[in-house]
Amino acid sequence: MTESLHIKDTRLEQRAFAARAIVIFFVSLTLVLALLARLVQLQVVEHDSYATRAEENRTQTQLVAPDRGLIYDRNGVLLADNLPVRSLAVVVELVPDLDALIATLRERVDITEADMAQFQRRVRRRRPHEPVALKLNLTQAEIARVRVDGHRWPAVRIADENLRHYPFAALTAHALGSVRRVTAEDAERLDAERYRGVKFVGRLGVEKFYEDVLHGQVGWQRVEVDARGRVRRVVDATPPVAGQNLTLHLDIALQTAAAEALEGRRGAVVALDVRSGGVLALVSNPGYDPNLFVVGVDPAHYRALVDSRDTPLFNRATRGRYAPGSTFKPIVGLAGLSVGATDWERVLNDRGEFRLPGRARAYRDWSWQRGNAGGQGIVNLRKAIYRSSNVYFYDLATRMDVDALSDFAGQLGFGRVTAIDIADADPGLLPSRIWKQGAKGEPWYAGDSVNLGIGQGNLLATPLQLATVAMVIANRGSWIRPRMLLSSDGAVPGFPAAAPTRVTAPGAEHWERMVDAMEEVVHRGNQGFRENGTAWFHIGRDIGYRMAGKSGTAQVVGIAQGEEYDAAELDEYQRKHAWFIAFAPADDPAIAVSALVENGGGGSSVAGPVAKAVLDAWLLPRLAKRANRQAPALAIAQTPTVAAAAAAQAPGA
Repeated sequence: MTESLHIKDTRLEQRAFAARAIVIFFVSLTLVLALLARLVQLQVVEHDSYATRAEENRTQTQLVAPDRGLIYDRNGVLLADNLPVRSLAVVVELVPDLDALIATLRERVDITEADMAQFQRRVRRRRPHEPVALKLNLTQAEIARVRVDGHRWPAVRIADENLRHYPFAALTAHALGSVRRVTAEDAERLDAERYRGVKFVGRLGVEKFYEDVLHGQVGWQRVEVDARGRVRRVVDATPPVAGQNLTLHLDIALQTAAAEALEGRRGAVVALDVRSGGVLALVSNPGYDPNLFVVGVDPAHYRALVDSRDTPLFNRATRGRYAPGSTFKPIVGLAGLSVGATDWERVLNDRGEFRLPGRARAYRDWSWQRGNAGGQGIVNLRKAIYRSSNVYFYDLATRMDVDALSDFAGQLGFGRVTAIDIADADPGLLPSRIWKQGAKGEPWYAGDSVNLGIGQGNLLATPLQLATVAMVIANRGSWIRPRMLLSSDGAVPGFPAAAPTRVTAPGAEHWERMVDAMEEVVHRGNQGFRENGTAWFHIGRDIGYRMAGKSGTAQVVGIAQGEEYDAAELDEYQRKHAWFIAFAPADDPAIAVSALVENGGGGSSVAGPVAKAVLDAWLLPRLAKRANRQAPALAIAQTPTVAAAAAAQAPGA
């Protein structure tokens, strides 16, 4: 057997080894050079960038929301406060499995289904990378349980924040408005720089109108944190600037009295300081608790508020549009005097109904009953006011040009918003020829004037507007635009000074005589049914000051010709609205009021006592205080020495 021989080639192996060594050398050299290049890049070229990033691993820049300005009433009573709370919040974008995280957190914190529902709503409305509150107002025990394992949840925050709080809840809801959490839609319209880190924005009322001054300026701070994200030291900071504190004309004691007078009934009360135009009380009943909307109202509760037939979320005082009824008659009378359509001596015989020439339709007096024509007998303008004669004002309105009446009513605030700082106030509706042609495509008819003469038809006004009318009459044709703000910590851009507005006509004598007639509405009594003021029996027999007022009832549904109004046959929500406007003291007015009771029936019997309760609450303590101040002086005047000196100085002594 022949074996093959293999001869080792040493030279070939040496060449192969040398080639491999060279390859390995260059590969190693390339890797070393790449490593050196990367080292140079990190240590030299990108040193500043990586140093900053390393620093940020132990420091954070945090935005600090400013404290929202506080709101006080005219006597310094706090109406809107800020309550510090600690909340459990989650940055949703940093959570791979949100459901699992929440399940874990629920083992340590009492998170209710209501909390979860509110959290889901906040998630939908959040701004990107904004911590979303999962549980508000944590206890110290809950905070401790979360922080023990806080290093495991980088997306979880214990957030400090101030929640807006309204101590009087529903009592001031419609007067102050409220704040709501900032939504994604809000973020698009708000100044991004001013609202970074801010979670609440004014949504209604005073909170909305004065958002710019209540908001303040956002601050920031750079802090050192540990591995668990806990703040160890503040490195640098620019503190936030708190919003301005506001003081309103509102008087919480009067607000309370107005709400109590309306208790259990739908309606509104507005009271104005006739000298300044300040809103002393603004009540819409029923109301709601605005604190629920700050933290996020429960869906079932919100649905109950929205679906309620009594509409508690609706601000009747500033947005409710109602026919003013007979409270419009003084305006018709003053307009008639200003254009010469009537005078104080002109009389007519009110037999309970009025017919246009050549027409069969009868327009009835409020006292009309089937089988009894009713009416007020022989009336002039003065009696037409204190007896509220429909027939007199049917007749007067048809003898006036509708646009003249509309123009005059516009000077008193009908058909426009005159309030300076009441957010979302409604202008109501003041009809005219041009309006009817544009809105309905019809000309103005004489029957339209008949209805307008007693404040019915297309005319609509808010309780705020009728309080303004009462103020105008109280000031004998001069008035100041209604306002909520009394003072503030700083300047309020665009807020005008108190500048009076003067109605062009009629003359001073006519305003004074109209006030006298409105006094008789309340104080004229014991003269017989056809001579008593319409409100005397209900509020005028026990009153410690002179009040001027005017009642009104406004139909909600029409009553057929020949049919008598019977409230008992109507659904409650179809009954007449009750109005009363008033001011006092009549000779030197301090306060003007409008009171509305929805579907209440008689203005004098139902709304009149509401208005009187408000006037009593404002005036009686002040009159008593004045009497107490005068009592010592009167006592001194009765001493023998003082009496003798006074007698010696008397004329003819």
